[in-house]
Amino acid sequence: MVVHQEYGEQFKIDTFEKILPLNTASFEKYLASGTIKGIGPATARKIIDKFGEDVINIFKFEPLKLAEVKGITKSRAYEIGEEFNEKWEIWQIVGFLDKFGISASNSKKVYDILGKDAVEKIEENPYILVDIVYGVDFRKLDRIALQIGVPKTSEYRIKSGLKYALLASSYNGNTCVKKENLIDFVKEVLEVSSQDIIDEIINLKVKQEIYIELDENNEEVVYLYPFYKGEFNIAERLFKLDHGKNLNKIKNFETEIRIQEKLLGIELSEKQFDAINQINEHNICIITGGPGTGKTTIIKCMLEIYKKHKKKVVLCAPTGRAAKRMSETTGEEAKTIHRLLEIGKTEEDKLGNIDVNISPIDVDILVIDEMSMVDIFLMNYIVKAVFLGTKIIFVGDANQLPSVGPGCILKDLIASKKFAMVSLNKIFRQAAKSKIIVNAHDVNNGISFIGKAKEEEGKLNDFFYINESNQEKMLYQVITLSKDRLKNYGEYEFFKNIQVLTPTKKGMLGTKELNKKLQSALNPEDVNHIEKSYGDVIFREGDKVMQIKNNYDIYWEKENEAGTGIFNGEFGIIKKINNNDRQIEVEFDDGKVAWYTFTELEELEHAYSITIHKAQRK
Repeated sequence: MVVHQEYGEQFKIDTFEKILPLNTASFEKYLASGTIKGIGPATARKIIDKFGEDVINIFKFEPLKLAEVKGITKSRAYEIGEEFNEKWEIWQIVGFLDKFGISASNSKKVYDILGKDAVEKIEENPYILVDIVYGVDFRKLDRIALQIGVPKTSEYRIKSGLKYALLASSYNGNTCVKKENLIDFVKEVLEVSSQDIIDEIINLKVKQEIYIELDENNEEVVYLYPFYKGEFNIAERLFKLDHGKNLNKIKNFETEIRIQEKLLGIELSEKQFDAINQINEHNICIITGGPGTGKTTIIKCMLEIYKKHKKKVVLCAPTGRAAKRMSETTGEEAKTIHRLLEIGKTEEDKLGNIDVNISPIDVDILVIDEMSMVDIFLMNYIVKAVFLGTKIIFVGDANQLPSVGPGCILKDLIASKKFAMVSLNKIFRQAAKSKIIVNAHDVNNGISFIGKAKEEEGKLNDFFYINESNQEKMLYQVITLSKDRLKNYGEYEFFKNIQVLTPTKKGMLGTKELNKKLQSALNPEDVNHIEKSYGDVIFREGDKVMQIKNNYDIYWEKENEAGTGIFNGEFGIIKKINNNDRQIEVEFDDGKVAWYTFTELEELEHAYSITIHKAQRK
């Protein structure tokens, strides 16, 4: 037991080991839990009845004998044996990898790459983990390596230290590091000489594991080679796309714009008109601006013109929520970039898998919204997928936070001044009624909204600033606003149109504690609502939840449609918890219904409250 400064008394686990069940009763529970695909409680009982005390040896050494159990074919018996032994091999290395700071969820990846001899290979050279697991705790790994006798000046050690430094920089969004800074950092971490580091930089460069170039200040910067290749691919491909033949240009386009103005009942500003015209004149066009500046109107008008001329226009965005919002505002279907490109699990390889095969997409005009979220990996996939002659329209707000992954694509494209761009800065009359939008622009311009009159003529009362410094009073405000005050004020209903945002995960006002308090207030314990405990979290029917990692394999249904894949940031409501089938049914905002086994609950977390950064990713 330990006392945490923010959370109080807690039970702290230093390490754990999953041990093989030692008797038939515990082994039956292990099988009945659904750990092995296709074996449930009934089949588990049959297996135990058939083999008794010898059951573990049957699974490990003679799995074909399982075919003697009714309902299990020889081929299925072989598959069960393979799955059991693979799972067991993985669990054997979980405890081993824990001391390197590598989670159980990454053990499968290590096993797939290194095989059954994973432990021996890692003991021989622990630094191979740097190339396998994104976010590995290098300092812990390094301490262990030195303890087992790896020399301080080992080639493996310095090479891995350099890669770790470049990867650590990518966690903060950088694709490269100044060579001088890189040497200083690695020198401090590894306690070796500058010359040792420089020698290994040369070796890595020769092997094309890193790339060195001069920046605009004539200083050397160092990339991991895949990061450099990704940036190079993007720049080269965009140049070719932009300078290729304008195959989708429409004649008399200005007249077409005026016709659409009348049909849509709108009056475009000079900049909006220019933006639509630039789209027609160029293969690559950037439209940037804050909220309420008319970006959606431009997309809608452009859409109608190209649809009239039988051009294929596709809308997409980086996240499910952004795509859904795009669909709602334009009236046209919008997809996530992942779904559009069918890029599968490649996005999970944050170590730099650039040269992947991407299925081409046949489209005349591609519109990508929320471009500030797109990193170099996703951008690389996009430019590889489109044919020369395709128009690409990048839409986004340059003042938003940059992508979570490395790269700052939208800002870099704008800063390059190589492509047609229209920057929208006028807030339209309807949008200007919203104090949210006006204040957002004021903040970007360095103007404080604090102290402004609470009531302003012609403005919507959609923005309130409550000045409070006491945490307990803040918590009271959040809960009462969420529970009934906002509902009474404007018919706001929490599960439909209220989202609590907070800057942090920790503390009384962090997401962890807020989710517990809000769940208790908005979806309290009830005999009619089934619950499932997972760690220190209680999932309850009716809970608001969010997917927190990309799962490309999970099955979903939606009306007459079915597919696979739920992505990071998608929101849903727990509709049903089935303890017999060990599943949770979640209905997502876009209507998809997916089923999670209890072993997949690490992919969900409560979403009554989420971090501000997470919210922007949506």
